[in-house]
Amino acid sequence: MIGLLEELQQCGDWYDRLADQHERLQRLDAWLMQEERAFSILPHRGMRLNALKQTAFSRVKVVITGQDPYPGLEGDVPHAMGLSFSVPRGVKPPRSLNNIYKELAEDCGLIPPDNGDLSRWAEQGVLMLNSTLTLRQGEAASHAKKGWEVFTAAVLAAVNSKAEPVVFLAWGRHSHKQADAIDAAHHDVIRTSHPSPLGARKSGVGFDAFLGSRCFSRANAFLQDHNCGGIDWCALK
Repeated sequence: MIGLLEELQQCGDWYDRLADQHERLQRLDAWLMQEERAFSILPHRGMRLNALKQTAFSRVKVVITGQDPYPGLEGDVPHAMGLSFSVPRGVKPPRSLNNIYKELAEDCGLIPPDNGDLSRWAEQGVLMLNSTLTLRQGEAASHAKKGWEVFTAAVLAAVNSKAEPVVFLAWGRHSHKQADAIDAAHHDVIRTSHPSPLGARKSGVGFDAFLGSRCFSRANAFLQDHNCGGIDWCALK
């Protein structure tokens, strides 16, 4: 059984970058072991720090923050895979992800793939990070306010400290609050509504509706203007 600190050791340069969070991860792990005695916890061990494992600190160009993992299963396959908004191949893309694909089709010409695996983005430097990294199967937000938020805030603070400018895609009010801690004079913060069916077309004070926001091409324009190289958002198949 792999522990959280062991998993962080598999995350390359994040391990040293998050040295002040090692004890917190050990405390979270002890609590999760208690939870696992009574509940099925998602994502499974070894996948909980996938966002860091798949996108090295030194390679982060874009951050997409979410709230917590998907709580459901398709058959016996968990939707949660450790990357915000992403689901494993073989799992039907959720409605929020379908709206992400819809915006990508309009913005960047995406031909929607038949899967919801966003790992190709992670490989290019897109950090897809939920603020809470575990939950009980079938119970959304069941691990909120248990310590994960402090850890993931430390991750975002580390990215905020990067000399290279980064784009933060803040989708929905929860992500807007996280983005308040980002140095918007150095980085680019693009605020939109959440891509869920309930919010995707709603704009508000300080943010655009997700659908029609062109947030992906705007992110690339910023990166290219700062000689950082853009993301091939359509490279998903």
